[in-house]
Amino acid sequence: MSITAAMVSELRKKTGAGMMDCKKALTETGGNMDEAVDFLRKKGLAAAAKKSGRVAAEGLITAGSAGTVGALVEINAETDFVAKNEAFQAFATGVLQVVLDNQVADVEALKALPYPETGRTVAEELTHQIATIGENMDLRRLQRIDAGQGVVASYIHGAGKIGVLVELQTAASDDKVAELGKQLAMHVAAAAPAYLQRDDVPSAVVEKEKEIMRVKALESGKPENIVEKIITGQINKYFGEVCLIEQAFVVDPDQKVGKIVAALAKELGSEITLSSYARFQLGEGIEKKEDDFAAEVAALSK
Repeated sequence: MSITAAMVSELRKKTGAGMMDCKKALTETGGNMDEAVDFLRKKGLAAAAKKSGRVAAEGLITAGSAGTVGALVEINAETDFVAKNEAFQAFATGVLQVVLDNQVADVEALKALPYPETGRTVAEELTHQIATIGENMDLRRLQRIDAGQGVVASYIHGAGKIGVLVELQTAASDDKVAELGKQLAMHVAAAAPAYLQRDDVPSAVVEKEKEIMRVKALESGKPENIVEKIITGQINKYFGEVCLIEQAFVVDPDQKVGKIVAALAKELGSEITLSSYARFQLGEGIEKKEDDFAAEVAALSK
């Protein structure tokens, strides 16, 4: 029997499953709509689709590095309980390995890759996990860094709540480089820099900060002829707060991060460049549902 687009669309409306899954179900069942629905339910695809509208803001961030390559992956679920599920953790670890092993730049490309030892793609394995575990999940984002020459250090904080990568470009092979990379990754987790260096701060952001500083200085009664000097000092302080290179190192607050890197480079006699970093915090930017328990109790009492 010929499977038409209208049939696929109807099955998709009934189940919420993906277009290709609906087409396969209809093909396997000879175009029988009821049997196709059952086919999808047995595969767990219809159940997974029904869960897709739920907010998934919990979950797990995984981070890892292998030589000059490092990766971060955030996979979300509905509850923090699922993040402790061994199957979910194994899936997250498996996805991280796929990212480490492949030059993948975004989530859609990742979803199309084979998931190890299953015969399924990453996207299909995600659907399988949703159906098996019983919560909506979202493979939200990834970051992959290939240093080429040097070290990529990774760090996970709070059992997967924060993940960090730090790239150090260098020809030096001393263990001290890897050790510094780890310390810097811990620093990034704690200090949450917004930029690597001051040249990365957009000019619009800098001008906005300067204007705020200018207004505050004038309102405090400072003479206009010294306001610019005040702004110069304050903007440098601002850069020291938001730029990784200029932040006070959490391990030794008397030293700036950039000075720590330069000191090791001098010690080893080889240039070391802190060239990039990435920091994921679980659920950041996701609008979470706030439960109003008082309202729920009031509704139940009516």
